[in-house]
Amino acid sequence: MTGGAAPGGWTLVVPVKAFSAAKTRLGPAVPAEARAALARAFALDTITAARAARGVERVIVITGEVDLGSPLPAGVELVREVGGAGGAADEGSRPGGLTAAIDEGIAAARADSLVSVAVLLGDLPSLRTSELEFALEAASRHPLAFIADADGTGTTLATASAGVTMRPAFGEQSASRHREAGFADLAGSAPFATLRRDVDTVEALEQALRLGVGAHTAEAVAALADGALPHTALGPTASPTHPTDPRRRSPA
Repeated sequence: MTGGAAPGGWTLVVPVKAFSAAKTRLGPAVPAEARAALARAFALDTITAARAARGVERVIVITGEVDLGSPLPAGVELVREVGGAGGAADEGSRPGGLTAAIDEGIAAARADSLVSVAVLLGDLPSLRTSELEFALEAASRHPLAFIADADGTGTTLATASAGVTMRPAFGEQSASRHREAGFADLAGSAPFATLRRDVDTVEALEQALRLGVGAHTAEAVAALADGALPHTALGPTASPTHPTDPRRRSPA
């Protein structure tokens, strides 16, 4: 079976957990209110960079949030997750959690036609549009494909070409489960440093800051300069500033 994105381009599904329940692993160093602000910022920067990618014609954000708190780019649709405000959970197998939210998003993406679909996690504040473009181009050569997270055990992106049934397996140990399910592993295509750098911990946030983050995350981190986020976590070389162009060049 051959791959190939649909002539109309990709539809991206971005699951976003309700901010009030998101990023609990940033605690106790980061208080709940600040965690919610960071989760919102991560999602907005991910969506902005993703929507700017060539070949992406539609972005569906599936979430328990009524409002993401910022105007969304044209071509981004906010779809209310069925099951209440709990939002996309961390556990892929939990009923009403991440898997259910993603299934809803894929169903919405393919309600009218069997388009090529990519599921992109919403906590990639360093995401560079150029990396996503390269990843989608590589994915277009496979019926099913995925990219593991920076730790190598999880997944940040999973794709399916038009007409190919898609049941991704996000959650713990999802990288191995995607390989077993026949998803092509795109890890060898490029480093994908920003596409793989999801943020669940303070250490991961520090690494994201070193890569450079989007405008929303930079603003949220700057707001924590009063000490809500420990100075030792940020490190002396980390910076919340970055180029604002979502098409900024990928690292060499």
